Amino acid sequence: MKPIKFVLGVLLTLAVAQLQSPAQAQDRYPSKPIKILIPFGPGGAPDIVARVVGEQLRASLGQGIVVENKPGAFGILAIETLAAAKPDGYTLMMGNVATNAMTPIIHRSKLKIDYAKSVVPIVRLTRIPSFLTITPSIPAKTAAEFVAWAKQQPGQVRYNTAGAGSFVHLDLIAFTRKAGIEATHIPVKSGAAQMMSDLMRGDAHFTFMNVATSAGQVRSGGLRALAIAADKRLPEFPDLPTMAEIGYAGIGTAQWQALFAPAGTPDAVIETLHKAVTEALKTEPVRAHFAKLFVQIDPTASPAQARSFLRDEMAAWGKAWTEANINLDD
Repeated sequence: MKPIKFVLGVLLTLAVAQLQSPAQAQDRYPSKPIKILIPFGPGGAPDIVARVVGEQLRASLGQGIVVENKPGAFGILAIETLAAAKPDGYTLMMGNVATNAMTPIIHRSKLKIDYAKSVVPIVRLTRIPSFLTITPSIPAKTAAEFVAWAKQQPGQVRYNTAGAGSFVHLDLIAFTRKAGIEATHIPVKSGAAQMMSDLMRGDAHFTFMNVATSAGQVRSGGLRALAIAADKRLPEFPDLPTMAEIGYAGIGTAQWQALFAPAGTPDAVIETLHKAVTEALKTEPVRAHFAKLFVQIDPTASPAQARSFLRDEMAAWGKAWTEANINLDD
């Protein structure tokens, strides 16, 4: 009898294992490719960060990373697509300060969702500092000299941005008000490339430009940088002071990029992604690639810290938006 019981026991154990294995495989994350939505076209900072980090995630997670560019409507298309996705960790979004801290405030009426209840941050990955730049035809070599020059040209000084209500626009409103400069806003239609060419020609006199985009022109003399919006000076530009050092602390944005998921995504999945991303940021290929682009690696320590960071960012931009008193319908 014992051999029969033993055989029956073994068969029962194998049967139970076969029944459990599909469920266990289904619970294992990730078990299929992960899609990352990008709220801009190819080549922007969120796109670059997603693709560079994604290469490392393919190896560490053992699954493909599919980057899908979904530009338009201030990031709303990507945000609403993310919010409608199943909260299982297979549809994510790489957003930034404009799309995920400002759009939910400035364009709240255009959103079909409750952003705070529909989207959760997983991890902030990077920041890109910005230069306060001027056209090189202006004789000023420092911010103080530029402000003195601008005050002598009331009503004739122009700054450009990627559009009304952009973070560069709010930053420059704060800068001109504190400096006591009277300046005209010139929004452009083609983004950073047009901003740079207009500035180099002198069609605009000053603006903030991210370092990744403008470092080459600053080095060659096509643009003149007066300060940098960053916590500390860059080793590559050791003589360039920070905005705080020239008396404008808190003005100017180091653009951040962060990974987001639909609300309701299991905590275990969020933790897996946070750990995988932070480990990817430590790898030499990622560090070397970002160093060439002046992209600063600056991950939040935990998903909880990412949520706290986003709350603080939205509160700060909400205050800046109210103080700017911009009417986008004008």
